[in-house]
Amino acid sequence: MRIDIVTIFPEFFSVLDVSLLGRARSDGLLEVVVHDLRDFTHDRHRTVDDTPSGGGAGMVMKPEPWGEALDAILTPVSTVVVPTPAGRLFRQPLARELADREHLVFCCGRYEGIDQRVVEWAALEHEVLELSLGDYVLNGGEVAAMAMIEAVGRLVPGVVGNPESLVEESHEDGLLEYPSYTKPAIWRGLETPAVLLGGNHGAVDAWRREQQLERTRRMRPELLDDPEL
Repeated sequence: MRIDIVTIFPEFFSVLDVSLLGRARSDGLLEVVVHDLRDFTHDRHRTVDDTPSGGGAGMVMKPEPWGEALDAILTPVSTVVVPTPAGRLFRQPLARELADREHLVFCCGRYEGIDQRVVEWAALEHEVLELSLGDYVLNGGEVAAMAMIEAVGRLVPGVVGNPESLVEESHEDGLLEYPSYTKPAIWRGLETPAVLLGGNHGAVDAWRREQQLERTRRMRPELLDDPEL
């Protein structure tokens, strides 16, 4: 998979050089290229924003540099992802779907966002997904893009060493993951549940399923009736 990222803060994505994603890049499983939007401007101030049409507070990212950046990056198989609090909620089923794409292009907006015509133009020939991490506002799209890239990238075959670990995670079957324990069996007076120490794998599986349901009812009850999961 190839991932291109367009941002005015390319240094933000240095974190992609560490951990599992960094190793996946070194192994050739993921190709990630970060582009500075200001490289596609033509004035001495490298301007990427202007006042909003119709008035109002803040600034809006200009369409011209975005158009030139996407002209240089997009291919016939590109999927364009625009992180925005006004977008569709990004969820695990979509992460799994995007992990099968050949080419993802993340457009990281700032200020009051990207001129909407950029999204409309890109959608004429490409799949464009306006996605939100949740019901809150960030200073820009970089944090959201990084979260989405990690969620998608770890699902690319070979990135996570033990693929079975992906099956039992939160949201993979519509429920939250069961709690986990390790040695020692007693820590500061708190005990590991006895069922996990008894060697009865059937009982362990039943306990874990019960814990998934209980945790989901307590923390995210709406997931139990979610038609998307």
